[in-house]
Amino acid sequence: DLIERRMCQIAEHTAAAFGCSAKFEFHRNYPPTVNHAREAQLLRGVMRELVGEANTLEFEPAMTAEDFSYFLLEKPGAYFVIGNGDGSHRIGGHGMGPCTLHNPNYDFNDALIAPGAALWVRLAERLLAAT
Repeated sequence: DLIERRMCQIAEHTAAAFGCSAKFEFHRNYPPTVNHAREAQLLRGVMRELVGEANTLEFEPAMTAEDFSYFLLEKPGAYFVIGNGDGSHRIGGHGMGPCTLHNPNYDFNDALIAPGAALWVRLAERLLAAT
C-alpha cells in the first residue's frame, strides 16, 4: 500500500513540477507470499531433523511473484525451497555453478529426490498426528 501511494505521489508531483498532470495506475497481479508462523515453524523443525541446522537456511524476502501466494490466502502453509546444491551435479555444456528455476540451463539435482520425498513424508506424518 505504501509503495503504491508513494509511487502515485511521485508521478503526480513530478508532473506538477512541469505544469502537467499525471494519471497513475497500479496493478496488483500477485499477492505477497507470506508464510504462516505455525506452519513455517513445523517445516523448519522437520527440515532440521532431516538435513541438520547447517542445511536449514532462511532466505531473504524477495520482490518476486509466486503462484503459491494464492494457496496461502486460502489455507495456512509455508513456501520453501529445497535448494539445488552448488552445481557440481550439472552435466557439461550447461555452465558452471548452481542454476535456479526458470533458466534454460536448469538441471535438477537428482540427489535431492530422496531427501525431498522424506521431507514430505515426515511433514504428512506430523500433520496427521496433530489431527
